[in-house]
Amino acid sequence: MSLFHTISSKLVSSSLLVPNYKSVITRFGTPLLIINDNNDGFLNFLGKLYTKEHEWIVVKDNSGTVGITEYAQKALGDVVYVEVRDVGTIVEKSGLCGAIESVKAANDIYAPVSGEIIDVNKRLEKEPGLINESPEDEGWLCKIELSKTSELEDLLDEKAYKAHCEKSQ
Repeated sequence: MSLFHTISSKLVSSSLLVPNYKSVITRFGTPLLIINDNNDGFLNFLGKLYTKEHEWIVVKDNSGTVGITEYAQKALGDVVYVEVRDVGTIVEKSGLCGAIESVKAANDIYAPVSGEIIDVNKRLEKEPGLINESPEDEGWLCKIELSKTSELEDLLDEKAYKAHCEKSQ
């Protein structure tokens, strides 16, 4: 069975053929996932996916860069300390992968997917405020090599995440 067929129908509403790629998976007309034509099996998402707990992930080459959302950093206030579990640590979806302390509160960070932490943002040790300045870019927390790609199905796209945040207020 090909990688294309292992992606649940919940995630896929249609696919389009694009030069140099096997297919592009879309959700409600928005490109979401590219499956490379070179049959290396790598997944490349074209956008962020979100958890209801306000973490985000961008997937490229079977690994995902993880951080907290703009919504979360605003709720936290000025971040003063960030701790992420060590490279090589195996994390489970919704399991603890770190913590953030701010002037208002301390919060745990949960893994949006299962896998192995393969990189951490070392800049955050000396510059925890990067999370406030750029939570969905320079303030990323860690990179996780995905062990269960099917878990991506449970995450929210941008539109669904925004709707979730509006309901939470």
